[in-house]
Amino acid sequence: MALTKVTKSGITDNSIDADKLEDGTIVAADIATGTITADKLNSTLDLSLKTVTLPNTSVSNAMLAGSIANAKLANSTLTINGSSVSLGGSVSAGSLDWQTVIVADGSTGTTGVAGRGYFINTTSAAHIFTLPISATRGDTIAIVDYAETFATNKLTIARNGHNIQGVANNSQIGTNRASITLVYVDATKGWVYQDESNVGDLQEALFITATGGTVLTDSNFKTHVFTGDGSFVVATVGNPAGGPSNVDYLVVAGGAGGGGTIGGGGGAGGYRTTFPSPGCNAGSFPISSTTYPITVGSGGSCATSGSNSIFSTITSTGGGAGSSGSGGTPGGSGGGGGYAGGCGGTGNTPPVSPSQGNNGGTGQGGSEPSGNNVGGGGGGIAASGGNATPGNQTAGSGGIGSPISPTFFGPTSPSYGTPGPAPGRYFAGGGGGGARNQQLGGGGVSAAAGGSGGGGAGAPGNANGTNGTANTGGGGGGAGFTISVGGGSGSLGGKGIVVIRYKFQ
Repeated sequence: MALTKVTKSGITDNSIDADKLEDGTIVAADIATGTITADKLNSTLDLSLKTVTLPNTSVSNAMLAGSIANAKLANSTLTINGSSVSLGGSVSAGSLDWQTVIVADGSTGTTGVAGRGYFINTTSAAHIFTLPISATRGDTIAIVDYAETFATNKLTIARNGHNIQGVANNSQIGTNRASITLVYVDATKGWVYQDESNVGDLQEALFITATGGTVLTDSNFKTHVFTGDGSFVVATVGNPAGGPSNVDYLVVAGGAGGGGTIGGGGGAGGYRTTFPSPGCNAGSFPISSTTYPITVGSGGSCATSGSNSIFSTITSTGGGAGSSGSGGTPGGSGGGGGYAGGCGGTGNTPPVSPSQGNNGGTGQGGSEPSGNNVGGGGGGIAASGGNATPGNQTAGSGGIGSPISPTFFGPTSPSYGTPGPAPGRYFAGGGGGGARNQQLGGGGVSAAAGGSGGGGAGAPGNANGTNGTANTGGGGGGAGFTISVGGGSGSLGGKGIVVIRYKFQ
């Protein structure tokens, strides 16, 4: 019979041990509702093979013997303004960590860290302060002129790939006692100025810097002269603190060749310029930091049109060919008509504004080179080509070119263009018409001069006309004719030129 109950009085204290049990073990099922006090348990309980279930309540501080160490947590630090701060550490919210004074030495710069302030002493040298290469919205940096010497030795703030105030330029502080706080916003605005004190112009003064062609310097201006194909390579452009981002240009196309056998003079190459521009010749054509291919048009061969010259969006058209018998060819300036009474070619073709050239002159004579025949002059930028004169059998002169002020090239201007009736150097003159060397029944026939600006003269006999002057865009002169000998074959047009001028300091 099973023993189900033992009276309390029948069990003395500390009398039940494992030896008193049949299998030596008390299991949970052997214990009815009641309490076994802690002093009846061994000091160490082995629960390694058991599951311990705690009540569904919070563990309070009172239940812990001490604190949980930071090292036992998954994240034991915080990052504030790019700096790591351990849990339990201290940081002043909204304030900057001011650094010891930086003494500029002219060679070593400073790279800033967000959340810090910098005193910079430029007593002995200028200084470059480089902003952090990476930035997050709200990052803040402050700078103070420690020795009140920024006006003497300037502080440059290098943008390090970010915009400053929305512009991809460095800043430059050049006023004494300046102080400034920069806050990063986003990729569009970059770093912006939150607080400014005694700050004048915040942008670094920038001017155009470029390479290409033959570079001339005159006072505050540089001029790049291209007498052949090349590239105008712009490294930087100006800004409001420095110089403009505009240039002036002169683009002259190749002049045309003169016609053969009492031919018309070749038309001058198209002539386009912005000089002198408004604003004290500071330039009127905007450019950017890029490479501009330059094309300089070649002069035309005998009775052939010249080639175009190109800078950026500006194209000047080659001069129209002088005719060897009929009408002249259209072009920048039109070619002169030939001995058969041909009309001159149309200038400013295709049309641009301001006009790039003028019409060629009309030739005069019969249908064969045995009468009183003369050619018309080629057009120039400043005037149309002259018409041949029937009465005295005088060929048409070449249209005159245009002078450009010596200021455009500076002291070396005599190296380019040709002399003319007014100060300056001339470009884009038309070629003169050719002539038969003798009228029927005797008497001379006059050939014609080329226009100022490189236009070649026409020939009075069986000779070729004079070639146009190289790098002026001048048209070639028309060839003449001699009975029983024959006529000349024409002449060459002058090569064009491209010139770019800008303020560099």
